[in-house]
Amino acid sequence: MRWKEAARRLNERRAARRTATVLLIGVVALAGAWLGIAIGAHVSTAVGPAEIGMSLQPSWVGQTVVDIRPLGTLRFDSHHGPLRLSLSLDGIHADLAQQLLESPRWAETLPNLIEADLQAGLRELLIRAVAFAVAGGLLTGLVVFRSWRRALWTGLGSLVAVALVAVLSVVTFNPRSIAEPRYTGLLTGVPSLIGSAESIVTRFSEYRGQLAKLVTNVSQLYHAGTTLPVYSPDPNTLRVLHVSDIHLNPVAWNMIRSLKDQFKINVVLDTGDIADHGTKAENRFVEEIGKLGVPYVYVRGNHDSIATQQAIARQKNAIVLDGAGKTVEGLRIYGVGDPRFTPDKTVDVKSDAQMLEDLGRAHALRLTPAKDDAKPAGPNAPDEASPPASASPSPQPSATSTPSLKTATTGAAGSEGSAGKKIAVDVVAVHDPTIGRAFGGATPLVLSGHVHKRSTEMLPSGTRVMIQGSTGGAGLRGLEHDEPTPIQASVLYFDMTSHRLQAWDEVTLGGLGEQWVQIQRYVEHEPGRTISPEPIPASPPTGQGAGTVTPSK
Repeated sequence: MRWKEAARRLNERRAARRTATVLLIGVVALAGAWLGIAIGAHVSTAVGPAEIGMSLQPSWVGQTVVDIRPLGTLRFDSHHGPLRLSLSLDGIHADLAQQLLESPRWAETLPNLIEADLQAGLRELLIRAVAFAVAGGLLTGLVVFRSWRRALWTGLGSLVAVALVAVLSVVTFNPRSIAEPRYTGLLTGVPSLIGSAESIVTRFSEYRGQLAKLVTNVSQLYHAGTTLPVYSPDPNTLRVLHVSDIHLNPVAWNMIRSLKDQFKINVVLDTGDIADHGTKAENRFVEEIGKLGVPYVYVRGNHDSIATQQAIARQKNAIVLDGAGKTVEGLRIYGVGDPRFTPDKTVDVKSDAQMLEDLGRAHALRLTPAKDDAKPAGPNAPDEASPPASASPSPQPSATSTPSLKTATTGAAGSEGSAGKKIAVDVVAVHDPTIGRAFGGATPLVLSGHVHKRSTEMLPSGTRVMIQGSTGGAGLRGLEHDEPTPIQASVLYFDMTSHRLQAWDEVTLGGLGEQWVQIQRYVEHEPGRTISPEPIPASPPTGQGAGTVTPSK
């Protein structure tokens, strides 16, 4: 019996050694493939008039990165997997670029030429990646095991790993990512390189045409060597710049002016907290509004006093909405000012959540989503169905109190009932998202701020709630954290006919002491979705940008 027990133990040890050997071979194969791809998976190929460098790089997040120096980079969430596809503009062939600029017929063939060149370059890149991965597995196995037999096994393991990664990339390939790139680099080059939101929303699947536009504009840039391509605004797109929580930071005005010029902004919409303490001395800060030259729509935040609101109302092109609606550049906007005044961040206002929800629902009773066939008013029509005296907000309370719920809600609800006709709106602007979520079903879009962290959510009713970060980097509060609060704003693109949101660009600048910029484009995939006719109460979800009012904002 002893010899049987000894044989059993010997077999167990052998099985354990075989398992350990197989696992070790697998680890060595992966390491060799990783190393081989990092060293040799790169090619240089001609794509139209451009010389493009292509490479595959090990990465925990699969994506495609296009490096267009000196303009910056574009990133696409094109696939999932441990490999990143990088494309870099290494140069421009001057003779081909000249033909592109001078021969319209040659330019017509550019999309097909680019597609063929890209496919050829990618095939060569994949062949090199497989060859170097297998070679890396063989060499690594030979170094580790000092055995040709095991080295062959590691080479085979590397081949299997590459095949699995390729299958994963193909299965998870997302063609829609071409419509939602993230930009970094020069802010002024973004609109002209990618094209208008209208063309991307309606034709985002025609990536060849967009790629041709990219290559054409870059060729013009390199060939001319003087200025960036000019951005031609789409006449069927209304551009709204959404800002919030400036908190007396003068840097915000520089950003707003730059975005207004580069993106051809039609309207600036501010969802409050332009001031920090609402004092009379701060009113000089809002004088920049009159210098922008475009309508500036504003709703009061909890750091803005009635005096702040009145100072803004006196500025040229300023439009203050406080329980009223107005048509601005064809867009029907309804605004509700924050009923609180809490400049002292030590005041605890968490108990205000229910009051804010009730206030929002009371105003939502007056509204209905605008129809596409609704008769549009003039560019800046008079206030629509402004509330009667009983619905006007009561004088702003002290920092330690909140308005009576009965006073805040009876007027709005009573106004709707007495008039018998609801106000058709395209956008609702509020400061606190707790109020904004109460407008579910009453409008396609709600814009808010307050929490200093950007997010967006789709309510069950079909209403999208967009929460803006701080365009002022949270003011001095931005220095209270380990990292400075970034400066954020968004460019919203609306269709001039339906007045529905088509796409938006999220612009983020580094906070105080940082120098970087990123732009992420998003596409509204169902801009004409049906909005439920009745408001749907929605409890605040968990996660970023959600939650009740906090005393630190």
